[in-house]
Formats: sequence, structure tokens, C-alpha cells
Amino acid sequence: MKDGSGEDQNVAPSVYSHVSRPGSHRYKNAKKGLPFNVMLVGESGLGRTTFLNTLCERTVVSAVDKASAEQAHIAEPMQFKHHTVEMDEDGMKIILNIIDTPGFGDGIDNEACFTQIQEYLETQFDDVLAEENRIKRNPKFKDSRVHALVYFITPTGHSLREIDIEMMKRLGNRVNIIPVIGRSDSLTPRELVLFKQRIMNDIAQYEIPVFNFPDGEDEDDEETVEENAELRAMMPFAVVGCEEVINEDGRPMRVRNYPWGVVQVDNDEHSDFDRLRYVLLNSHIGDLRDRTQNEIYELYRTEKLSGNTAALANAANAQQPGQIMTAA
Repeated sequence: MKDGSGEDQNVAPSVYSHVSRPGSHRYKNAKKGLPFNVMLVGESGLGRTTFLNTLCERTVVSAVDKASAEQAHIAEPMQFKHHTVEMDEDGMKIILNIIDTPGFGDGIDNEACFTQIQEYLETQFDDVLAEENRIKRNPKFKDSRVHALVYFITPTGHSLREIDIEMMKRLGNRVNIIPVIGRSDSLTPRELVLFKQRIMNDIAQYEIPVFNFPDGEDEDDEETVEENAELRAMMPFAVVGCEEVINEDGRPMRVRNYPWGVVQVDNDEHSDFDRLRYVLLNSHIGDLRDRTQNEIYELYRTEKLSGNTAALANAANAQQPGQIMTAA
């Protein structure tokens, strides 16, 4: 793989990189690259930065240490940090725009975090709506709508916490939410299986709208139907990130070393990371973009325009007492 400078990167390639669904091929002719916008949300310590670097297969963000031990307990306000990486996946050039949210969930009251993220998502919709309503549109307009939000769940081994439920329920109709278990290697295989089951039970019980790899109404591709069923069974994805690459049998491999053994990031028996990466950057990139445009944005657009129409009607009704009567 090559980075933006054209230099080869000594990284472990995805085991799915040679496979692609027909749905992603239509974007291969995007000469300037296909923009794909992903937001990462989760509390500090769940591996967002490592996930970002592992996803991009290069160091995009360096680890940041606290200024001092005395300040380590101080929660900093949530920020939106943007990173853009040009990538080549299966012959398709992708302009990957990552929006990270350091500071999320680190305070006692996280209501402000929920509101900030919701406002950010809706602002991107408003920009597109304003552009659509222009008489002469800007040919250089950049669509910054978020196509996928990767939400990191703390590996408690129990169930979803209140912050997880509130966050995903509030934003589920504004973005494609893909829940993942951060630092999943802290759980035993049996604990992980049970934790996944409890999370999916909570998602069903609280009617949390996550991206559930739905099959299209006219989907007649048996392979795609089977793939989506397999992906639904894997949710939430258990991810482990690692930036260190070692050589094993002549093949570069990302490995986390522990006293009790190793975790191979790209091994499906150890982590769902490689499958998730394939979903985001290959097999479902078209589905995520299309659902953002055709379902999520259209719903917001309808709500917005209906709200504006109602506001105008209310304003007109308020003026009725002062209307000038004309003679018959």
C-alpha cells in the first residue's frame, strides 16, 4: 500500500483485500477518489487512536500523554479532530476522512457531548440542503456528511451502560452506527461471546437503530445475502488494534504480545478487526453511502422542510388579526 506521498508502507494487508462485492465496483472510476467520512466515538482508553492508525495502516495520530500526573484526572472538553488519508483499496482510490472525538464520555455529565455530536451531524446535512437550494451550485462543494459512526463500547463483560444506550438511540436516525467492543482482548473467548449476546439483546430491547447490514428488497445475490447474515451474527464487532508489525513466516503481521501469548489483529479467530476494515473500506462502502443519502438524509430533509413550512404557517396565522380587509 502507498500513502499520500506515494511511499510504500511495510504493513500487513487485509486478508479480504483481494475480494470485493459488485456494489463497490461502480466507484472505481472516481478519478479524484471516493470520499468516505467516518466518525469515531468512545471514551478515552478504548483504543480509538490505535484503531485509526491500524485502519489506515500507517501512523496518522501519535499517542498523546498527559502533561503531568497531577492533570491526568482532569477531564478535557470533547473536541472534533479531523484527519484525511488517501488510500487504495482493491484498485479503488478512497479519500478517507476521519472525525475523532477525544474527550467524549470523560466527564460526569455527558449531555453536552451528545448534543455536540448531534449538532455536528445535522450541520453537515444543513450544508448539503443549502447547496441543493442554490440557483447556481458550487462545483467544488465537498459533501461532509458522516457515512458511518464507529461507536466503541467498554468491555465490561456485562451489558450496555446508560451512556451507550442514550448515545446510540439519540443518533441512530442521523448516522449509520456500527457498534464495536474496544480492547476486546481483555475478555476471554467465552466472556466475549456472552457479552456480544447481551449487547445485541439490549439493542433489541431498547430499539436502538444501529446499522444491521440489511438485505435490499430486490437483493437476489445469494452471496451478498449470506455475507450480510454472517456480519449480523458477528455484531458487535470485537476489535483489537496494533501498530507494531512483525515478520512471521515472511509475511508482515500485526501482533500484540502478552505474557500469556499473542493476539494477531488480522486473525479472525482473535479479532473482528480485519472483517470490519473490509466492511468499511470495501464491501459495504456503497451501502453506507447510499443509506446516508437515500434514507438518513432524506428523513432529515423532510423533517427540516416540514418544520420550516409549519413555522411559516404559524407565523402567517399569528399575523391574521392584523390583516387588511378588502372591499367586496
